[in-house]
Amino acid sequence: MIRSILFDLDGTLIDTAYDLVYALNIIRKQRGLPALPVASLRSIANLGSKALIKRALDVDETAPAFPPLREQFFSLYQEHVAHESRLFPNVEKVLSFLDEKRIPWGIVTNKPEIHTMDLLSALSLKQRAGCIICGDTLPRAKPDPMPLLHACELLEMRPDECIYVGDARTDVEASKAANIKSLVALYGYIQDNDDPLTWHADGYINDPLEIIQWLPT
Repeated sequence: MIRSILFDLDGTLIDTAYDLVYALNIIRKQRGLPALPVASLRSIANLGSKALIKRALDVDETAPAFPPLREQFFSLYQEHVAHESRLFPNVEKVLSFLDEKRIPWGIVTNKPEIHTMDLLSALSLKQRAGCIICGDTLPRAKPDPMPLLHACELLEMRPDECIYVGDARTDVEASKAANIKSLVALYGYIQDNDDPLTWHADGYINDPLEIIQWLPT
């Protein structure tokens, strides 16, 4: 029986693409490049700074220019971390249901702690989550199972009592390695060339409200 829920952040709980692209477009403007539409980067907004900088600025992580560029991106994003970011439609209804039924829930993300905590504070989620595991909380991040297993410990739940909701292949891989059921948020940041059905998750949802169907009534 599922007794607790764990959520990915970007592309699952919160639509952060606008603020991520805004920060990248500031750098592009400084370089004399035209602004990119959010749609051009939206599908990779959950893949982290390496993927975003590569796509938006054509700088690979192995390039000498990458480390200072990432620091600049992080700094600009931190300044605008919650200007346009919002919960996906119906996410608040799901969280209110979990709170009302006293079903523990937490967040497991690869997003750095500094950005995660400021974003969650701005959206009044920091105090509501039973646990928050960030990309730099532990020695290893997803797809390693360590963050999910640690979240289960903090919620005082067994892995087989939890379900993890995410929108990336790595979320499913981490879930399987941790013996946690997985749900794929198809409304999230899915790339055009992705086929989520090949990830073999335990379930797929088009709307956050469908999460409730996986919980005891």
